[in-house]
Amino acid sequence: MKKLDVYILKNFFTTFFFSIFLFAVVAIVIDASEKADDFVQSKLSFNHIITDYYFGFIPHIIALLFPLFVFIAVIFFTSKMAGRSEIIAILASGVSYNRWLRPYFFGGIILASMLWTANQYIIPKANVIHSSFLTRYVDSNSSYEALVNSKKRNDLYFKIDSFSYAGIMGYDTLYKQGTAFFMNRFNGTKIVQNIRSEGIKWDSKKNKWILSTVFERDIDNLKEKVVRYDEKEMNFSFKPSDLQKDNYTKGKLTTSELVRYIKLEEMRGSEAINEFKVELYKRASGAFTVFLLTIIGAIIAGRKVRGGSGIHLAVGFMIAALYIITDRFSTIFSTKGNFHPLLAAWLPNIFFCLVAFYLYKKSPK
Repeated sequence: MKKLDVYILKNFFTTFFFSIFLFAVVAIVIDASEKADDFVQSKLSFNHIITDYYFGFIPHIIALLFPLFVFIAVIFFTSKMAGRSEIIAILASGVSYNRWLRPYFFGGIILASMLWTANQYIIPKANVIHSSFLTRYVDSNSSYEALVNSKKRNDLYFKIDSFSYAGIMGYDTLYKQGTAFFMNRFNGTKIVQNIRSEGIKWDSKKNKWILSTVFERDIDNLKEKVVRYDEKEMNFSFKPSDLQKDNYTKGKLTTSELVRYIKLEEMRGSEAINEFKVELYKRASGAFTVFLLTIIGAIIAGRKVRGGSGIHLAVGFMIAALYIITDRFSTIFSTKGNFHPLLAAWLPNIFFCLVAFYLYKKSPK
């Protein structure tokens, strides 16, 4: 790396991490003031509030605004360079415009890789901590309140695979058990097997479902074979996490778990699957957004104009607002309509790739 690369990357990362740190502090202060009553009612100690809530909240809020703060950081420090005529001096010394952009490419790729890795594994784990606290102590309409505190139970009916259907009566998401279970396996339009039990529960040690007082019927035309078991272990394709749905489900699943969940829901014929597909595709498109906004920010702020950083930041916020609007509309069209989820996740990036190309062509070199 040359001195130019070190200089730009040092300013880039210093500005970004400093701004994201300040924002995290401000977000914690505002959030703590809003949830002070909830913290008091929860009767948790200070250490428990930190570990049971803020260890999840901080990664969640940082990941949410990560691309925006990359964009702001790039515009801020690049605008300062342009205001001091540093960029003019760099280009006048014989450095090409593309060579000047090279450290922004590297910096954008590094930060995009960080966000991509976090989206796959770290952020879902943080969301589990964050959402668990919200459902217990904050959100009165959450699944936890509905299914645990009020002791309500669900009757579930779903498709296990392409030829098997099942139902669980009175399923309790907290204790991972139901009062009754049935499963019908078909061959074409004919039932070939029927399993009924008086109870079903999840064995976390064996990672298996345990059926109690089981009657298993195998049907072959007019012949029928009935076997009774006091208890039987079953390896079904569904797990307790697949049966526990709430407003936070899509954010709590790691990418591998989300892919598995989508396949299972498609097999069941679920209609509300686009929301989870958009979430899956956005974990990659969001990382690319970081790289794209880095380049756009450098091109915008690299031009010396009257008004300095103020003009650059104003243009940057307009572009950021336009990006957010485009992203929200495409997501809504997919989750509430028939818009393809892959296109919904990547449409803002496709549009702003064209914007970046236009700005690059028009930029003074």
